[in-house]
Amino acid sequence: MKKLGLIVNPIAGMGGRVGLKGTDGSRILEEAKKLGAKPQAQNRAIEALKKLEFLKDSIELITYPHPMGEKAAMSCGFSPKVIGSFPATQTTAQDTQNAAKDMRDLEVDLLLFAGGDGTARDIYTAIGDSMVVLGIPAGVKIHSAVYACNPVRAGELARLYLEGKAKSILEAEVMDINEDDYRMGRLVAKLYGYLRIPFERRYLQRIKAGSAASEKYYQEAIAVSIIEDMSDDYLYIIGPGTTTRAVMERLNLDCSLLGIDLVYKKKLAGKDLNESELLEKIKGKKAKLIITPIGGQGYLLGRGNQQISPEVICQVGKHNIVIIATKQKINSLQGRPLLVDTGDRATDKLLNDYFKVITGYREAIVYKVTY
Repeated sequence: MKKLGLIVNPIAGMGGRVGLKGTDGSRILEEAKKLGAKPQAQNRAIEALKKLEFLKDSIELITYPHPMGEKAAMSCGFSPKVIGSFPATQTTAQDTQNAAKDMRDLEVDLLLFAGGDGTARDIYTAIGDSMVVLGIPAGVKIHSAVYACNPVRAGELARLYLEGKAKSILEAEVMDINEDDYRMGRLVAKLYGYLRIPFERRYLQRIKAGSAASEKYYQEAIAVSIIEDMSDDYLYIIGPGTTTRAVMERLNLDCSLLGIDLVYKKKLAGKDLNESELLEKIKGKKAKLIITPIGGQGYLLGRGNQQISPEVICQVGKHNIVIIATKQKINSLQGRPLLVDTGDRATDKLLNDYFKVITGYREAIVYKVTY
């Protein structure tokens, strides 16, 4: 009988919708709670486990108590073997590391974990490359290549591996950033090591690629095109990224490179807004959403911009989503589609379509978006 280990970081992703860009550290976690942040990781883990439900009588699922995996496993009809313990208060990085070591000692065949880059880093710190693991994306910042494209794909790939149908193993990058620098608009990702994951390309996200200096000209051309089309009848939600930053710079507006800003009549109407602030400002008004994909990965939504929640997308409307990307960024995808992982399956399905992507001044292509 195969052994599946499960670790859920229950606080992963809580800082996303409230605009805190992560939940590393107790101070930021408390701030997120005060802002009304809700846990996301349990539901993400459940999405993945649903793809493994029919194996529940043929595999042994081993996990940590209630919020660290037991709750999700029980929700999907598993009768897990619950090991370990942690204080009744909030879980910490050390708890994740302890759980990973326990899974290694029990020789699980696959360790499935839900979290973000900090969680992947904790797993690596604890066990290195001593076992096969797979990440369920649940964090705010996910630069690491150890994660599946979304929770459903994580569950599908885990099933294939446990059934012996996915036999290739890849050493994938564990990346993380300093969140304090990130909140100040400085994004520098550091490589911490490699974890061994099951390899099936269509199920896995890729490591984030940075923007080349040569893209600056094309970003400015896109910015000019966007600004010429701006209407005083609309509010414009500007997502994070260097390509969207070019729009703000062309307007001579202060912006948050890694946050969500709002423009009205070509003036700054809000800077570094969280989900609730966005919803309040666009309520009952016409709005457009300007976003750009993450280079290399191709994610449009659900990676570092969770403030643009399904509720925000619903208010804006699918037809008011404006995608901008340089030709270099599109070419780097090598034909792979753009991706969304909003945390809501109905929203992801709504966005599963072909969209116009503005690639230069008065230049655009039609490109597939999927989940």
